[in-house]
Amino acid sequence: MEQKTDNSHLTKSQREEAEKKRQQELTDIRRIKLPRGREVLGVLDQRLGGSRCRVRCFDGKVRVCRIPGRLKRFLWVREGNIVLVEPWEFSGDGKGDIVFKYKPNQVGVLRNKGLLKKIEEIEEFEEF
Repeated sequence: MEQKTDNSHLTKSQREEAEKKRQQELTDIRRIKLPRGREVLGVLDQRLGGSRCRVRCFDGKVRVCRIPGRLKRFLWVREGNIVLVEPWEFSGDGKGDIVFKYKPNQVGVLRNKGLLKKIEEIEEFEEF
């Protein structure tokens, strides 16, 4: 069941652009990036500056994570974002890299798949 919106106030090109954006969001849902190997999901707790952030991971550890240089200009994060973290091989319990940030519609898909059920179990994440 798709929800129809009234786009009569928009021009033809604006309606086409809105439809293209809606289709893009639907394809984003189909191609959602899931944790593989050592990667874990986490919630961004605090931005520390210098492309570093404190992330509460779902494996129960708090890591200081950095955004790698190849993603620094393209990956803008805020507190409360759900991110994909790859722990470092050396001192991986305390440090890691932020590999991917999930959009709000992708977070809904993760909840439906059951990957974010751990949020409700941990009391620190009750506001999400």
